[in-house]
Amino acid sequence: MDSATRHLLRRLAQQYVWWKSPDDALRQPERVIAQVMNMGDYDDVLALVDQVGEDELRQVLTHAEIGQFNERSWAYWHYRLGLTQPDEAIPPLPERRLE
Repeated sequence: MDSATRHLLRRLAQQYVWWKSPDDALRQPERVIAQVMNMGDYDDVLALVDQVGEDELRQVLTHAEIGQFNERSWAYWHYRLGLTQPDEAIPPLPERRLE
């Protein structure tokens, strides 16, 4: 991760992953990214997209963990990143499976 990305994710972690220190949060940058994708304001989301790129956001979304996204954000990002076309159904949110 380059220094500009690290700097941005550190700032975002302070705001969106408030229960951890920024250093702890940055051990799992994909969780910081997911949290901003789920809860971020417009300016923070634009900064994130500009810095890490849409491919990284697609990776975070396709490997999302249970509870990282609400239904609204899940749908938005699938359409926004071209993972789902307007005439297609959105994949279900990740869920726990008991075997």
